[in-house]
Formats: sequence, C-alpha cells, structure tokens
Amino acid sequence: MLLEKKPNIVKEKSFDFALRIVNMFKYLKEKGEYVMSKQLLRCGTSIGALIREAEHAESRADFIHKMAIAQKEANETAYWIELLYRSSYIDKAVFESISKDIVEIRKILASIICTTKQNKKAKK
Repeated sequence: MLLEKKPNIVKEKSFDFALRIVNMFKYLKEKGEYVMSKQLLRCGTSIGALIREAEHAESRADFIHKMAIAQKEANETAYWIELLYRSSYIDKAVFESISKDIVEIRKILASIICTTKQNKKAKK
C-alpha cells in the first residue's frame, strides 16, 4: 500500500503563482514591456524553484537558507508587481488579485522559517 503524501501548501501555491507570473509575462510582452516583465518572470518563478530545492536541503540550516532566499524573491516580486501597477501596465483588479497571492506566500514562508528556527533551537 502506498503512503499518501501530505499536501505541501507552499509548494502548490508557489507553483500556481509561477504559472500566473508566466501568463503575466506573456501579456506584458504583448504590450511591449520587456524589462520589468523579465525581472518579474525571473523572481516570480524562482520562489517555487527555491522551495523545491529546499525539499532536499542538506541540513536544517540549508533548508532555512533556501527558504529565506525564496522569501527575498517573493519580496522582490511584490516590488515589481507594484511597479507594474503604478506604471499602468496592469489594472487594479489584476494587481489586487496577484498581490493577495504573493502576500499569502510571503506569510507562509515567514511562518516556515520561524517555526524551523524555533525547532532547531529546541533540539539543541
């Protein structure tokens, strides 16, 4: 009998978010915006990649480090999203929807990092 794997919420949400970013990149390219859209594509898709990388971290410290980098990429992604909104490349509805997603991912990452650090201290 195969063991059912627990859903990994941050992994799923970051992948779904990356798909949204890829679609936004395509949309922005059609509008003739290349510089900010490439920055957004890079950091917005790297969040999930770093989370996947953290799944096979070599140590708890390595796991925390990779998740912290994912958190930084999420923060940068939020910056580019706001800049695209304020420069009128995306409308308010798109901005609010995608901002809600990145805020949620950032909160989950912060919680994972904090909990892992606390558990690391407790094991000493």
